[in-house]
Amino acid sequence: MNIGEAAAQSGVSAKMVRHYEGLGLLTKVARSDAGYRQYGPAEVHTLRFIRRARELGFSMKEIAELLKLWQNRRRASADVKRIALQHVADLDRRIAEMAGMRRAIQTLAACCQGNDRPDCPILDELAAPAATAARA
Repeated sequence: MNIGEAAAQSGVSAKMVRHYEGLGLLTKVARSDAGYRQYGPAEVHTLRFIRRARELGFSMKEIAELLKLWQNRRRASADVKRIALQHVADLDRRIAEMAGMRRAIQTLAACCQGNDRPDCPILDELAAPAATAARA
């Protein structure tokens, strides 16, 4: 099948198929006499794997590691679990950072009168020097 068909069957855009191939996540595929890429069920399955891993927020580096483990039938599941748990820890860290951002913005919004006057503590905080903002 051509790149458009592989993209449609995997749920990945043709542009991303080329990108994943360029990154080495998808092995180089055969080409027709005219130079068009030709994909088979194995490549579509790999593209679906990559798409699902991206939906779960894994980085390209993590996906590359997971793909190698997926393709290695002698892998240790402990290696896969290690990557997954590291990803969970990273998600927890990012969630905590975002919760902190949310609290800061809520506090700033509560301090803002929200009227027709030009003074605004939200803009004042955003414009404050880094040292001042860090103390707040």
